[in-house]
Amino acid sequence: MRDPSKSASRSSAGRLYQVILGLSLACIGGLFVWLMARSYLRAREMHAWPEVPCVILSSEIEQRVHDAHSAPEFRHALIFGYEWGGTARTGDHVTWRGGRWSSKRNLVESRAKDFPARSETTCRVDPANPNFAVLKPDSLAPGYSIWFPGLFVIGGLGISIGALLPGKSPPGSGRRA
Repeated sequence: MRDPSKSASRSSAGRLYQVILGLSLACIGGLFVWLMARSYLRAREMHAWPEVPCVILSSEIEQRVHDAHSAPEFRHALIFGYEWGGTARTGDHVTWRGGRWSSKRNLVESRAKDFPARSETTCRVDPANPNFAVLKPDSLAPGYSIWFPGLFVIGGLGISIGALLPGKSPPGSGRRA
């Protein structure tokens, strides 16, 4: 015969485990929902920035080596000029995050071919800070993918709520409903 106090403590421990597991999943999912929403909103704002003509003033490949035992890394460094409010300005960001370093020189060179020196293109200027402009606004893809981490929020909350509802005992608790 089973001791009822042990079954009750196992049941409480199982429920607590499910609540903690569910809340952990919901919190991790919530973090990714927030990060993706922030990226989407920033990208949406960038797509609304005014476009102005600009000229690529310099476009080159930079190289760096951390130490004698590491492989070299490369990045596309550029400077472009544009005019905003009657004032000539310069920018150096292809995207909001700027130039990324990569160990693949051919990848960086292929990106640099899109913006050769002395070429004319358009850039988007942040009207709140006209000294900041980008050649390409960020992708809106995070807004279309936000449903995936949202599933973790919903699932985690479902696990936690299900563990707190009366009438069901967690698997392996020894109690039958």
